[in-house]
Amino acid sequence: MRLKDPKDFRLIGTSPARLDTPAKVNGSAVFGSDVRRPGMFTAVVARCPVFGGKPKKYNAAAARAVPGVHQVVAIDSGIAVVAKNFWSAQRGRAALAIQWDAGSLAKLDSAVIQTRLRAAVRRRGKAERDDGDIDRALAGATRVVEALYETPYLAHACMEPMNCTAHVRRDGCDVWVPTQAQTAARTAAAEASGLPESAVQIHTTFAGGGFGRRLRQDFLIEAVQLSKAVGAPVQVLWTREDDMQHDFYRPVNCTQLRAALDARGFPRAWFQRIAGPRTALRGVIVPYAIDNVRVEQVEEDPGVPVGPWRSVGASQNGFTIECFVDELAHAAGQDPLAYRLALLKQAPRHRAALQLAADKAGWGKKLPAGHGRGIAVYESFAGWVAHVVEVQVVRGVIRVKRVVSAVDCGLAVNPAGVLAQTESSITFALTAALKGEITIGDGRVVQGNFNDQPLLRIDEMPPIEVHLVPSREPPGGVGEPGVPPIAPALANAVFAATGQRLRRLPLRLDKS
Repeated sequence: MRLKDPKDFRLIGTSPARLDTPAKVNGSAVFGSDVRRPGMFTAVVARCPVFGGKPKKYNAAAARAVPGVHQVVAIDSGIAVVAKNFWSAQRGRAALAIQWDAGSLAKLDSAVIQTRLRAAVRRRGKAERDDGDIDRALAGATRVVEALYETPYLAHACMEPMNCTAHVRRDGCDVWVPTQAQTAARTAAAEASGLPESAVQIHTTFAGGGFGRRLRQDFLIEAVQLSKAVGAPVQVLWTREDDMQHDFYRPVNCTQLRAALDARGFPRAWFQRIAGPRTALRGVIVPYAIDNVRVEQVEEDPGVPVGPWRSVGASQNGFTIECFVDELAHAAGQDPLAYRLALLKQAPRHRAALQLAADKAGWGKKLPAGHGRGIAVYESFAGWVAHVVEVQVVRGVIRVKRVVSAVDCGLAVNPAGVLAQTESSITFALTAALKGEITIGDGRVVQGNFNDQPLLRIDEMPPIEVHLVPSREPPGGVGEPGVPPIAPALANAVFAATGQRLRRLPLRLDKS
C-alpha cells in the first residue's frame, strides 16, 4: 500500500480543537476522585512511615468507635479504615494508634545514602559503552577535567493524589481509576480480586497528573482488596502527605566524569561512571564525536522505592552530560554553543535543534549584569530538544527570565499538542531543578506537603517560546524529551551569571 503524500494531509500537521476542553472548563470532566457509586464507602490506609515496615499493634475498636466508620481492615499495604465519608475515615485512621515494626531501614537517612553512592561510584562498573581505549587516552593526556554530579530522590507530586474506586462482586470487578497502564491495571485487579481478567472492567477516568506515578498499581490493589473484604464499592483516597511519603520516587544517582582534552581543548576521551538504582542508570546518550568513550554503571540501591519519573534516567543523565560538556567548553576557552556544534558533526538532529534554539534566543547578544544564558540539548524517547535559559541572580536567588526551546519530534502530528507538552515539561523540570528534593530521615520521607516540597509558583514562571524543527522524519516523543535539557541549561546559565558551577540538584548557590 502506498503511503499518502504529505501534501495531501488534511489533519496531520494541524491543531484541531480538543474534544475534552469543554468538560474540563465547565467542571463536568470526571477525574478519579470525582467517581461516585451507589452504596460506596470511602477508605484511607495507614501505611508504615518507614519503608518496608509492618504494623505490630493497633486499636481497631477505637477506630470503629468514630461515628461514620464502617470497618477496619488489614490489607497488604497497611491498616485501612472504611467509612461513610472521608472525614470519618481520616478520624478513624488517627484513632488506630498503630505501633509499627520499622524493619531493617529504620536508620536509613540521606547522609548514609550519599556516602554509599559516593563509595559506589569509585568501584569499577559494568561497561554499557566502550569505544576505543579509554585507559590509554586518559593516561597519556596532558589535561584532564574531572567532576562529580549528584541528583536527589524526587516525588511525582501529581496535583490529584492517588485514588481508585473498585466494586468486586462474585462474578465481576469494576474499577474506576486514573491510570497510565490499563493492561497492567486489569491484571493487578484480577489478581487482587481472585477473578479472571475477563471478569474485570477498567473504567479509565481523567487523571490529575501522572508523570509515571500512575503506571504503578498499589493504590488500585488497595481499592480492590477493600471492596472484596467489605462487599461493596470502595473508594480509596490518598492525602497529599500519603502521596508524598509513599511514592515510587525518581532515584538518586551519583556520577563521576573524566575527560582528556587535546591541544585545541576538544575531548579525546570521555569517561562516565554512574552509581544508583537501576532506573537511574538509563537514558545515557553521549552524542558527541569523541574517539574514546566509556560509560559504566554501578547498581547501588539503598532500598527506597523508586519508579519511572517523567523522562526517567534521561532527566538525571542529561543533566550531568550537558553540564560537563559546558565545563569542557569553559576549560577550552570556547563558546558553549560553538563547542557543541563542533562536536556534533555526526549528529544532525542535535545540531539543528541547538542552532534553532540559539538563533531564536539571540545567543551571543550582550546581557545585563547579573544575567546569564545557558544552553543544552538532549535526545530521549525519539525526540531531540534544545533549551536556552536566561537567568538573573539577585542576592543569591536564581530567577529564570526566559526559556527558548527547539523541538525535533519528527513529523508533528498536532503542533499545538507538541507546544503544550513542551511547555508542561519545562514547567515540571524547572520545579525539579530549583526546588525538588526528597530527603530521608530515620527510614522515612521528611517532606509531607507543598510547604516543604514546593512547586514553582506563577510569579516565578518565565516566558516560554517553543519552536518546531521542520521535519518529515517519523513522529517521535514529545511528552518527556523536553525535561532532560532544562536542568543543565539552567545550571549552565547560573554559571554564566555567577561563575559558580553547580553540580548537585536542586540548584542552590553558595551565598557565603
